[in-house]
Amino acid sequence: MAPAENLPLEDLLRAANLGDERSYATFLTAITPVVRGIARSRGSGLGQDVCEDIVQETLLAIHQKRHTWQEDLPVRPWLYTIARYKVVDAFRARGRRVHVHIDDFLDSIAAEPDEDLTVRRDAERVIGQLDERSARIVRSIGLEGESIAEVSGSLNMTETAVRVALHRALKKLASLRERMVE
Repeated sequence: MAPAENLPLEDLLRAANLGDERSYATFLTAITPVVRGIARSRGSGLGQDVCEDIVQETLLAIHQKRHTWQEDLPVRPWLYTIARYKVVDAFRARGRRVHVHIDDFLDSIAAEPDEDLTVRRDAERVIGQLDERSARIVRSIGLEGESIAEVSGSLNMTETAVRVALHRALKKLASLRERMVE
């Protein structure tokens, strides 16, 4: 029989579950660097001490739950799952908060808000359901920012007629929106 150190993890855990203490010690020795690597990569930012706590908690969970491993399945995915959950538990217990003084970044974080293209596309889709004149009035005033006077001049309408048409178009848009939401 091959020495315990050369056996696959699955064979070591099978033997350990049958009571072989040497196989169990070899199994724990073999998986500790794997668990430590998972804790450090997934728990980066928690600090080395916390990662070592995660390793210990993971090894304890493996010891307590080793009977739940299904012998016909590989060991590594089972180990990864337990370690990943222990990392998540550590983040939850300690909270994942980064405190940075905003004054250091004021010059670089200020930016003009970008136009949300989906809002414009959705608005155009609804406006497209209006008659041509109403759609033009809503687009000109609502989307392009033209004044009532500018729109009345370009459409050869009085300002009052543009206001009435705008009001009616907005009322129809509200009705169309309600139907879309339902």
